[in-house]
Amino acid sequence: MEYFQLMKEACEEVGLELTEDQYNKFIDYMKLLQEWNEKINLTAITEDEDVIKKHFIDCIKIFKSNAVKNAKSIIDVGTGAGFPGLPIAIMNPDVKVVLLDSLNKRINFLNAVVSKLELKNVETIHSRAEDGARNVKLREKFDVATSRAVANMAVLSEFCMPYVKVNGYFVALKGPSIEDELKEGQKAIVTLGGSLERVIEVTIEETNLKHNIVEIKKISKCPKTYPRKAGTITKKPIK
Repeated sequence: MEYFQLMKEACEEVGLELTEDQYNKFIDYMKLLQEWNEKINLTAITEDEDVIKKHFIDCIKIFKSNAVKNAKSIIDVGTGAGFPGLPIAIMNPDVKVVLLDSLNKRINFLNAVVSKLELKNVETIHSRAEDGARNVKLREKFDVATSRAVANMAVLSEFCMPYVKVNGYFVALKGPSIEDELKEGQKAIVTLGGSLERVIEVTIEETNLKHNIVEIKKISKCPKTYPRKAGTITKKPIK
């Protein structure tokens, strides 16, 4: 259990208790990630230590956000290999987590993980972010929408904000250069009904990595014209 203590400390730092059962779920998740990664491209990070620190602990740090801690429903938009949605679901069995991704191969992987880990609080949806946000069952239905995607804040806001209830939050996991992104994304955030609440800096145990959690509060309904069609959002971000 060489990584148990490291993960336990990371959890304690955000006010969570890591049980042995939760830790074992993470290890099973890691093994499936490594196994499936040989067939489909899920992640460039595959070594045990890197998966623990750069994926699992990085995602656990999202619990520094009270919005995430208190949420009853979360959608992870463009979840990829399940980050941060699956770590959230493992650490909080009481929150309903929807994992949304546009690639069916990834959905198959996520379903395998959910089944193996017996996660009763997770649902997977195969859809593009733009299409899902127009589905009345998903639009403005979640306490929190989150994403750890690489898109900039202007683009990411249009992908995620339509899923959030008024008074809910869009919580983005971002890298160190967040200030410029927030300046560029300010118009998009406001246009989509959001207001920047705070940026929380996080550090990852036993690394030099510094990341940021961006909390955006949804203060008014998202205009019906958003999100725009696939392709338009990335080509012509709201600026």
